[in-house]
Amino acid sequence: MGGTARHTDQGPAPQAAGPPRAERRGPVVAALMLAMALAALDSTIISTVVPQIVGDLGGFSVFSWLFSGYLLAVTVSLPVYGKLSDTFGRKPVLLVGIALFLVGSLLCATAWNMASLIAFRVVQGLGGGALQGTVQTIAADLYPHRERAKIQARLSTVWATSSVAGPALGGLIATYAEWRWIFLVNLPVGAVALLLVVRHLHEPARAPRASAERTGAGHAGGRRTGGRRTGDGRERPRVDWAGALGVFCSGSLLLTALVQGGVAWPWLSTPSLCLLAASAACAAGTVVIERRAAEPIIPGWVWRRRTIAAVNLALGGLGLLMIAPTVFLPTYAQSVLGLSPTAAGFVLSAMTLSWPISAALSSRVYLRIGFRQSAIVGMSLAALILFAFPLLPYPGSAWQPALIMLLLGGALGLFQLPLIVGVQSSVGWAERGTATGSILFCRQVGQSVGAALFGAVANATMAARLADAPDSLGGDLPDDLDSVSRALEHPGELSAEAADYLRRAVDDSVDYVYLGAALAAVLAVLALLLLAPRVFPTHVDDPTAPTTDSPTTSDASTTSDASTTPDAPTASGAPDRPGPPVDGPAGGPTSGPTSGSAGGGPRGGAR
Repeated sequence: MGGTARHTDQGPAPQAAGPPRAERRGPVVAALMLAMALAALDSTIISTVVPQIVGDLGGFSVFSWLFSGYLLAVTVSLPVYGKLSDTFGRKPVLLVGIALFLVGSLLCATAWNMASLIAFRVVQGLGGGALQGTVQTIAADLYPHRERAKIQARLSTVWATSSVAGPALGGLIATYAEWRWIFLVNLPVGAVALLLVVRHLHEPARAPRASAERTGAGHAGGRRTGGRRTGDGRERPRVDWAGALGVFCSGSLLLTALVQGGVAWPWLSTPSLCLLAASAACAAGTVVIERRAAEPIIPGWVWRRRTIAAVNLALGGLGLLMIAPTVFLPTYAQSVLGLSPTAAGFVLSAMTLSWPISAALSSRVYLRIGFRQSAIVGMSLAALILFAFPLLPYPGSAWQPALIMLLLGGALGLFQLPLIVGVQSSVGWAERGTATGSILFCRQVGQSVGAALFGAVANATMAARLADAPDSLGGDLPDDLDSVSRALEHPGELSAEAADYLRRAVDDSVDYVYLGAALAAVLAVLALLLLAPRVFPTHVDDPTAPTTDSPTTSDASTTSDASTTPDAPTASGAPDRPGPPVDGPAGGPTSGPTSGSAGGGPRGGAR
């Protein structure tokens, strides 16, 4: 039964190496945390030095692309790196990602104008996509699903701490050094991470892939399944470069339309419509390419399997609603409450304090009531909290939105981590990178859609309030939306009535954004209720996967063949090749697949 290797007509399947013991994981976990810190810091540290950069390089009209270009590159590269990590292994992809990120950082430090800096930020983003996706995947490889909450909570803590510390560190550098040092500080941190990964992360040799001749399936549905073979008889890995290019093009065009629409040009203008049409055409072409590819970058099963499809949509909803606190709360705190930028940042940081704590404790919940139920509880609480924001009194006190953020972080920690762990536990090693890249990609796309959608809601609300202003205030109010925030930065230049009217208009705009975020939370809950199976399947290569005698919901991801699934990576000191089971702390087997049914039938379900 559990822990015994299955046999096929090709002989006994190699057993997966067990999870490395705790003392051997330390250097690898340290490398993962450093890599995560690089990606998180670079998202926020640059915000406080923009005036210095613009003063040195010029290009004020396009400086927003310092952020948009980085975000775009990270988003479109996530699914590509996920597939590559399944094809070639996690270690080479992570090493390439760190190296690319460091090269981009060095180039950014040598930028001679704004255009070159934006281009080098895109290079950084291409490395950042590898860091975000591959770090999450390796963390899942190193820990069985009962322990994954611990490592994910550590990574969440690193992300939260780095996000909060980034602006402060950037401010210190802007005050006491040149802005170029915000990129140069990445080099020693990245070098340490590279060294730790090279020395301590070892991936066992992977089993040969079954070829068309051995499986008797030369072509399946018009798709080529046989590839070139190496000298030892193994099939050479094949990369769907055409599909990768299609993903890059369609994603880049869509995100450019979302980022620039309503900002650089009107939504219904020719540039917006052309970008959206070109994105749709590229997406259609990519679907055709992926359906014919032997190893598609985004395989169809990420949407055919109910578990992954539901989580894709739910995390897309999470990305959508996160725009309310991360983008609009600072505006509310400064314009309505009259707080300084630093104080507004502390109001938002309340969420980053409670989120990692909730994530660390979420395993106690999802191991008791299940992944799906835990996420539904978390997002239902988040919806109620978001609905409560418009009920805050005007103008209110700073502790009130801070309390809202503290509660929201706790709810979202209970929502996101069980879904990530649930998806990673539902697939084997050979699919985990693709599955992780898919759900992170959907979350990033949700953020881009949310920025465009809620930006339009806020602008429309503000425009309506300005249009309906009393005639007695007409001469004191700004003529356009861009002037509102500037006017509130210097309220002494306005009459008391005009300043109060503008603050109420901003308050109304942010209230509508939070109502929209609450509706996004409701949609995420509905996606889980209607699409996700009640019991998430658990893959047979997870040595701690619980088994159940109760029937589980059928899911395409519940079939696996140990003879074709590569083994999980190990920390240094673990055997380089698959070997016999290693006894864990409890004395039971901690490696080797747990049996589902003979011949690779469905796995035991994990709630």
